[in-house]
Amino acid sequence: MHKGTRIIAFIAVFLIIATMPFLANHGQASADPEVSLDTPAVNEMPVKQCIEPLQDMRSEHMQILDSWRDRVVREGQTTYVNSVGQPYEMSLDETCLSCHSNREQFCDSCHSYSGVDVYCWSCHDGASNNSNGGVE
Repeated sequence: MHKGTRIIAFIAVFLIIATMPFLANHGQASADPEVSLDTPAVNEMPVKQCIEPLQDMRSEHMQILDSWRDRVVREGQTTYVNSVGQPYEMSLDETCLSCHSNREQFCDSCHSYSGVDVYCWSCHDGASNNSNGGVE
């Protein structure tokens, strides 16, 4: 029975330690980020639409951007044809950021909320330390 007491004590300590992060954050959920589509380019659009439907962009935008990067760099392709046949230039700067010029409110707010560390900006905002000062 002496070993049984130790096992039960070990399990109790383990459960307390394992549940501490959940208990410490209980009831402290952050408010959802407010994504702003209020940019001059978006406001001038007669029909406000992205390269793919909104739900697809919310869930798949990083896969699309990764695919674009690979296709441009590795295969030399520069044109993306969306699900309805509309062509777009495969460019974060020229396609995406031409409409979503409010990076802090549009991109950064959701990525910060989600705890996602994006590596796009090491090349796309001039913050890179490479020889050309970052791709603009």
